[in-house]
Amino acid sequence: MRASTDLAELELSELEAALQARGVQPFHARQIFRWLYKRGVTDLDRMTDIGRSLRETLRSDFTITTPLVTGDERSTDGTRKFLLELADRRRVEAVFIPDTPSMTFCISTQVGCAMSCGFCLTGKMGLVRNLTAGEIVGQVRVLTAATGMLEHPFNIVLMGMGEPLHNYDNTMKALRILNSEHGFAMSPRRITLSTVGIVPALERLAREPLMPNLAVSLHATTDEQRTALVPPNSKYPLAAVLDACRKFPLKKRSRITFEYVLLDRINDTPDDARRLVKLLAGIKSKVNLIPLNPAPGIPYQRPSDARVDRFAQILADRHMTVSVRKSRGRDIRAACGQLIVEGGSKKSAAQQMALLVGPSPSLGTGH
Repeated sequence: MRASTDLAELELSELEAALQARGVQPFHARQIFRWLYKRGVTDLDRMTDIGRSLRETLRSDFTITTPLVTGDERSTDGTRKFLLELADRRRVEAVFIPDTPSMTFCISTQVGCAMSCGFCLTGKMGLVRNLTAGEIVGQVRVLTAATGMLEHPFNIVLMGMGEPLHNYDNTMKALRILNSEHGFAMSPRRITLSTVGIVPALERLAREPLMPNLAVSLHATTDEQRTALVPPNSKYPLAAVLDACRKFPLKKRSRITFEYVLLDRINDTPDDARRLVKLLAGIKSKVNLIPLNPAPGIPYQRPSDARVDRFAQILADRHMTVSVRKSRGRDIRAACGQLIVEGGSKKSAAQQMALLVGPSPSLGTGH
């Protein structure tokens, strides 16, 4: 018995090839894409411009897997956090952030995360597994349907659970599916990929024809400080990350966003601010300051507004573009660094680091 192929995992070209192998004209692939992504329809019987014989072929040879919403929490500020169950019963969280000023979906790329950043709850889970491209895009399909955003413009930030560049191939395949003109037709300018700075993957991303906005999670201004907060820094130190950023191709009006979580009396001093200015010299950049969202299990505190303002003012006085992120959804733990689900990995910290720095097909030339 031939295994079913999941339509949700196929790029348009792959679906065209799969249909041609069955003697079906490739234009039908474009019809199917429009039903799945533009209209949010997964019921084959509702695909009314597809003939009955093709629907029977699809029913016998293909499946359509969609994450299941098992939780939907609403914040007082309008933010919604969704708990999504995958086919293997693993779960991830995704967030809808309205009026930011655009409507924004914060999407996960892994179940858990191997980066182990000291101020992030997701890092406490460890890495359970990578999400497939279909599971990444599936979050967008589910969230657009649940929020009534299917026919409206929206942005996507890959800032949920996981490190996108640690799941490189699946993440980029998901972006190509999202970009398809017969699907969501998402412009890369509406997609932001956030990374701690895995240098080989950053260099690979710089050669991609489809280029999302880039956000780099910096969080410190010395290697000693950053390694304590962001363990991958021991393999890819600040100089290497920033060198990759300097070489990163940017469109005329584009900038790299550097994210900086402010921790009270850890990395929020005037000296830290002045060092940050020097580090980013020569890079087309903007700095997004994120006062810590405290949570049980995180051994740091949020700085006072006065300390946040002082840090921001030092950057602004030196002609840097700086913003202070307003935390959304803190009352439902939907804010930056607060996404976590039960049943995390039991791998040790050493095993997590081996996953990052050892041979990995996700950082190579493909599976």
